[in-house]
Amino acid sequence: MDASPTRREALRVAGVVGGAAGTAALLAACSPGGSGSDSGSGDDGGGAAGTTIVPTADVPVGGGVSATNGDAPVVVAQPTEGEFVAFSATCPHQGCAVAPSSGEFECPCHGSRFALADGAVLQGPATEGLAPVAVTVSGDSVVSG
Repeated sequence: MDASPTRREALRVAGVVGGAAGTAALLAACSPGGSGSDSGSGDDGGGAAGTTIVPTADVPVGGGVSATNGDAPVVVAQPTEGEFVAFSATCPHQGCAVAPSSGEFECPCHGSRFALADGAVLQGPATEGLAPVAVTVSGDSVVSG
């Protein structure tokens, strides 16, 4: 029997020992997503309506940024000038945090890739797209809701 801890166990211990926001973010990014049974639908972005997520100037046209909506990690994109969309940053495959990469969102854990415009799967192993998060533009900010 192998007594070595699994990656999941090690991350849980790091959260207990390390505390602090950085460890919490790491745990959120790598928390177990079960067997991929997350439906990937609905607004998983947390946060109250009207909460500022990111300044519009920080989101490049044809690109995206990582942000938070309340306590929930999200990714925000500007597929075309003036069009802003957001998605839960939790990969529906196994719960890792996706991040912007070369005009799409990519999961560093298993290589799933998602479209900026609609969160659709471009490459698996994920079989479901990213969960949309409702956002609007208010002044010079992307806000929830």
